[in-house]
Amino acid sequence: MSRVFRPSEAHKLEDPERLKWLPPADVVQQLELRPGSKVADIGAGTGYFSIPIAHAVGSAGQVFAVDLQPEMLSMLREKLSGGDAPVNISLHQGDASHIPLPDAKVDLVFFANIWHELDDHEAVLEESRRILSPAGRIAILDWRQDRPSPPGPPQDHRIAMTEITALLMSNGWKATQSANLGGFSYLVVATRPVS
Repeated sequence: MSRVFRPSEAHKLEDPERLKWLPPADVVQQLELRPGSKVADIGAGTGYFSIPIAHAVGSAGQVFAVDLQPEMLSMLREKLSGGDAPVNISLHQGDASHIPLPDAKVDLVFFANIWHELDDHEAVLEESRRILSPAGRIAILDWRQDRPSPPGPPQDHRIAMTEITALLMSNGWKATQSANLGGFSYLVVATRPVS
């Protein structure tokens, strides 16, 4: 069974219940974004986080919504065609180990609920480092192992927060924050390696 979330299941991303157990505003607050920040939302899907992040960084900021699946980007493009949608979001097709952005382009690389889908975490960390500014950060939001499924992927697809923190540290990242968030998730934030 594939670990990649299918576009045919996109309605789950828009389920009003999700707003209760994973409020986007709570996640965005934890990211400590500043007006003018540039954020790469990797695995942006239908924009559940891209849109609130765009509001948080303001008109001087920018969100690069990256997704592997053109169907997801089409759904997000449709959302952004509304009159009140933020205009500081650009859409990019690509995967987490080949992000279609220039070097040192962003202040934060954000992975929401896709870390468990990725095959080569080392390559993803290296690519994240490449697109981050020298003082940039990575934020990984994913599914807790101690919470039931559904929602979320099967238990055997989930990766422990401690495992992600250890991986980051072994690759030179400095973890600055790790905590459970919402009803089923955790968030790990780390600063980019110096060299």
